[in-house]
Amino acid sequence: MTGTLAVVSGGTRGIGLALSMRLARLGHRVAALYRGDERAAREAAALGDGRIEVHRVDLTSPDRVREACALLLAEHGAPEVLVNNAGVNRDRPFLELGDEDWDRVLATNLSGPFHLTRALAPAMLAAGRGTVVNIGATTGIRPRANGANYCASKAGLLHLTRCLALELAPHVRVHSLVPGFTDTPEVVERYGLADPGRRAEVLGRIPLGSLGTAEDIADALEFLVGPAGRYITGQQLIVDGGNFMG
Repeated sequence: MTGTLAVVSGGTRGIGLALSMRLARLGHRVAALYRGDERAAREAAALGDGRIEVHRVDLTSPDRVREACALLLAEHGAPEVLVNNAGVNRDRPFLELGDEDWDRVLATNLSGPFHLTRALAPAMLAAGRGTVVNIGATTGIRPRANGANYCASKAGLLHLTRCLALELAPHVRVHSLVPGFTDTPEVVERYGLADPGRRAEVLGRIPLGSLGTAEDIADALEFLVGPAGRYITGQQLIVDGGNFMG
């Protein structure tokens, strides 16, 4: 039971909730940040059994991020773990993407991690320890149609990870954790996986023959932030059953 702070953006639903729960089980006090789903936030706090506190923060606003982080630092001290998980997608064909479609996705998926890490990294460096994990996507490596905004945001996040790993070393380690097809309601809906034919098509491309689970991603996070990962930084860990190799 470390009792140290862990911050998880988008930490009240889906994969983010699983990451918050795992960090709580590892003994951290978890600050799970969310954008607007009050019901999910209440449920996450209840599931955390006193180890998860929820905070509504607009990650696209540098001022709101600074204010929230100042309060967290004043109450809990420097975080030992920061997970930049929050993300949105607004898929459209490229020629149909509006300014808001582009700006909102980049502001959340790329600028959000920048603002949050910038606000917390000085305290982590002063404490002489910490791990930042940015939740990426394979579409940040291999493009897809109708997602230029999302793909660009996740590609930028991968390179931001490497830059931060260089600049925050040796005391703060920085990684990108990249889930593949993970069995969450959002992924099932987004990719039409409730349809048996579509699911079979997707599973046929995964060498291990199944969708991942949120717990699979949490297992990888536990490795990256724990003592077993102490000599690793700047890495891109893909957890996708072998679907993407390259």
